[in-house]
Amino acid sequence: MTTTKAPATLVERHDCPKCDARAGSPCRTSTGKVATSYHTGRFALVPSLKAELTIKTPADRNPGKPWVEGDPVPVTPRTVEGAAIRIGYARCSTVGQELQSQLDALERAHCKRIFSEKVSTRVKARPELEKALTLVREIKAAAPDQAVVLTVHEMKRLARSAVELMTLATTLQADGIQLELLSGPLQGLYDPNGAGAIVFAVLAVGAEVEREGIREKTLEGLEAAARQGNHGGRPAVVNEDMLTVARARRAKGESVTAIAKALGVSRATLYRYLDGGA
Repeated sequence: MTTTKAPATLVERHDCPKCDARAGSPCRTSTGKVATSYHTGRFALVPSLKAELTIKTPADRNPGKPWVEGDPVPVTPRTVEGAAIRIGYARCSTVGQELQSQLDALERAHCKRIFSEKVSTRVKARPELEKALTLVREIKAAAPDQAVVLTVHEMKRLARSAVELMTLATTLQADGIQLELLSGPLQGLYDPNGAGAIVFAVLAVGAEVEREGIREKTLEGLEAAARQGNHGGRPAVVNEDMLTVARARRAKGESVTAIAKALGVSRATLYRYLDGGA
């Protein structure tokens, strides 16, 4: 539970959506007294306090006594367009792919800091992405009125599944972080708290459809190959010709060790084929 005066100062930067107390004043009860705690909807507007269960009203606000409006908070000019703080993130899935083109694009977008990593989309842990998300949250918490943007070259660098994408969208929306795509059909700057929320939803569905399409094509390809006698997988260690020779030599009394050495396979492998287990 937070009881210090500093959180109260952050809370009172905002008007209260419940009791209509203006910025600069404590919350008030329905009976016209100073509330002992700030209303949840008000302190939840402060990113660093949104997880708190309650924020007590400091003693100097006279909780429990008749409510008197405090001095209004000076209006802070909104961040001018182009002054947003951009944090970049780049990713490629294999060592063979290159990151430089993404890094160059993020540099041209004036990203203050860029995080990058080489990790497959199938790997859940993405430490550099987590670092980028942590940094944009910290910047936004320290300067709530500052526009903060997570910038990527294209959407697929962030996620491919609907679950990952919607989790990210929820995180950005909760923290007031904008998302910028530098390329692709949805190139542009999106605010998850505005019309950008719709874009996130569409992207999530598209990503899931694309992934399901790839899976369906793969299964169709495997089925077609199986009809032609190609069942995929690794080639057999001992083919039919080798097995025929092995059985004939064994029938003549030759040891399995000698036969395996002649065929270039291990004794265990040859035993498995001779016994019909492979």
